[in-house]
Amino acid sequence: MGYSLTEGQFEAPAESAVVDGLSAGLGVTLPKDYTDFLKEHNGGEGFIGDSYIIFFKAEELANFNREYQVEKYAPGILLFASNGGGEAYGFDTDDVEMPIVRIPFIVMEWQSAETIARDLAGLFARLEDWK
Repeated sequence: MGYSLTEGQFEAPAESAVVDGLSAGLGVTLPKDYTDFLKEHNGGEGFIGDSYIIFFKAEELANFNREYQVEKYAPGILLFASNGGGEAYGFDTDDVEMPIVRIPFIVMEWQSAETIARDLAGLFARLEDWK
């Protein structure tokens, strides 16, 4: 699947060894569409439709989730992107299908997470449609 930004740019591909080691390092098996995405675009930022998004680099995932104490405040969520404002996007790792949720940074708690897409393609489609 090809992913594109309306405006902005993706980074160069992540090294395969880095991506392949992510699941072990994070303690969760990442969705294949996401690891494939990282092997094409190791992060990046810009607009999808009118929605701004910042994808974190593979090397930053563990630190980012640790810094925001995600495991403490919203266990079972693995953040991988942000809207550059008050919200983050993450995978619901407690669900075998690992849907994508949107969660506020300010009141980061599981109850605030909203499932918005089944996969990365769904996230792109959803952001494209949001006004």
